Amino acid sequence: MYVFLILTDQTSWAQFVQDVSEQVLNQLLDSLLQQGVINQEEMESARAETRADRARAVIDTVRRKGTEASSVLIDSLCQLDPHVFQNLGPDVK
Repeated sequence: MYVFLILTDQTSWAQFVQDVSEQVLNQLLDSLLQQGVINQEEMESARAETRADRARAVIDTVRRKGTEASSVLIDSLCQLDPHVFQNLGPDVK
């Protein structure tokens, strides 16, 4: 349940937007699409944004889809960029 809370916490959200790279964002979008969390239109819409706006779009889109989608995002982020993952908060597992 903490996974969903981390995505609604403003501090964690701001840290993600600040730290995540463009490459990792694109890989996250690919992963979310492959796992059925987002659709093609959502991915293309996010990719049209700047890096920071793309990060916000990922958080907003996934957060609206609930805890299961949020878990997929967090798991993917952990694999793709452990440093950014750890910066989300000390209790994220």
